[in-house]
Amino acid sequence: MVTKKIIVRGKVQGVFYRQSTRNKARELGVKGTVRNLEDGQTVEIYATGTTEQLSALMDWCQVGPPQAVVNAVEVSDEPLKVYDDFSII
Repeated sequence: MVTKKIIVRGKVQGVFYRQSTRNKARELGVKGTVRNLEDGQTVEIYATGTTEQLSALMDWCQVGPPQAVVNAVEVSDEPLKVYDDFSII
C-alpha cells in the first residue's frame, strides 16, 4: 500500500468532482480524502491503495466527471496514511 497526494486544477469545483472522486475511489477500493481548496479552482486528494488502484484513480483524475475541465494534475508521494474509507472533507 502507498499513499499519494493528488492536486487537480481547473474547473473542478461546483461540478461534482469531489463526489465523483469518492465514488470512483470506492469502486477501485482506494481509501482517503478529497476536498476543495479555497482558491476555487483546485481539489486536493489523499489516496491510499495499491500501485494499480492509484494508477487507475490518477488516470480518472485527468478527466474527472463530465462537467469538469481538468487543466493540470500534480502527484506526489506521501508517507503511508491509513484511512477507513474514502470521504469528502
